[in-house]
Amino acid sequence: MDPAAEHPVTVTLRHLREFAETGETSTVRAKYVVGCDGSRSAVRTAIGRELVGDPMNQSWGVMDVLAVTDFPDIRLKCAIHSANQGNLLIIPREGGYLVRLYIELDAVHDREMLENRSVTPEKLAAVANRVLHPYTLEVKDVGWWSVYEIGQRLCEKFDDVPAGETATRTPHVFIAGDACHTHSAKAGQGMNVSMADAWNLGWKLAAVLRGTARPELLHTYSGERQAIAQELIDFDRKFARMFSAPPSQSGSGEGVDPEEFQQYFVQQGRFTAGVATRYAPSMITAEPAYQHLAEGFPIGMRFHSAPVVRVADAKPVQLGHAGRADGAWRVYVFADPADPASADSRARQLCDFLVSDKSPITRCTPLGADPDSVIDIRAVFQQGHRDLAVGTLPPALLPRKGRFGLVDYEKAFCADPKAGDVFDLRGIDRGAGCMVVVRPDQYVAHVLPLDAHEELADFFAGILLPPRAREAAPPAG
Repeated sequence: MDPAAEHPVTVTLRHLREFAETGETSTVRAKYVVGCDGSRSAVRTAIGRELVGDPMNQSWGVMDVLAVTDFPDIRLKCAIHSANQGNLLIIPREGGYLVRLYIELDAVHDREMLENRSVTPEKLAAVANRVLHPYTLEVKDVGWWSVYEIGQRLCEKFDDVPAGETATRTPHVFIAGDACHTHSAKAGQGMNVSMADAWNLGWKLAAVLRGTARPELLHTYSGERQAIAQELIDFDRKFARMFSAPPSQSGSGEGVDPEEFQQYFVQQGRFTAGVATRYAPSMITAEPAYQHLAEGFPIGMRFHSAPVVRVADAKPVQLGHAGRADGAWRVYVFADPADPASADSRARQLCDFLVSDKSPITRCTPLGADPDSVIDIRAVFQQGHRDLAVGTLPPALLPRKGRFGLVDYEKAFCADPKAGDVFDLRGIDRGAGCMVVVRPDQYVAHVLPLDAHEELADFFAGILLPPRAREAAPPAG
């Protein structure tokens, strides 16, 4: 096999010794390259991408500190607008003592230290006290500090394939994090969104490298994450403008209304917490044709866990904890009211299909691999756990695994009326039931009726490869 075809990316590395170039270089050939090399990314430059947007126009200091203060809300996430001394964002950190301070550095009050680049933790603490006055804050220790001078900038695409060539090429070079999107520090989203980039790309790369998924899957990384980054930029632009504006005086019409700012801050809490992401329809996220069957599991959003009781041992657990970071897809079967031991049960009929020759599990699981290694089936029944006999459950929910062929008893659950019935909590149609398909990154990919066997098989056929196709397929790209 041609090495260039199997490893199409060539990377030249310059050697350093004590931060100075030695003149030596090394050449590496790779299948894929991911540039996580910051806002001055060399990988971004190498693939011809550039950050476009607002220039650097504001400076903020950030500190993780142990401090003693008489400010009463130091353990609450809060934004402080002073009348004319700047602004401050307080975010309590873990452990009960550490607190992060985002401190606006004013172009007038703090001009000298900005121009001279003489910012120190002590000077940042002084600015924080200026904003907090008449309260005081005595910094006892600084765990970490920095100064941000970042505007809102974004790449139009996060991989090396030009927009007009996606039908004929698959990507081999990707950028993530600050390499493809930068924004102010005030939303606290730099690390959060960057880790979500890597999580989104990581499972897709793993699936393609293992040969379980089609290389076209890699196009969805840029499509999904660029849109999310654009949402973040739009949010941050408005949030930064409101945060830096002075509080308006009653009836003046200037500045920002403190009540309006507070309302916006609360409304965007889900966004800043990272749970408001919703991916658009694609090869791995279906159209919401059957969303009415499970209103509480919006397609394209994170799978929302709920309490259930495991049938085999009557243990109350969280359904979401069944999803591990193992690269497997998951199909959650929310059963119809019929006894699952009955032939009339649509849930039973689905489970029987899932172990048949037409099942995507049968078609896509490598020979000798555990039956849940590519697609994992879990079921939630409406009966109480005392009303179900483990031995009468469908074989799909009692798979044999490992070299000893041991039975996995942790696939079947019942609703937990004491902690909250999942069918009620997530708006699941009790009469019809449904299946909820969840991606390896825990985002809902599809909601289908229990009898939509062919639609389920067709959905996975557009993503996953049968083992024989993996052996015959040429290298990705």
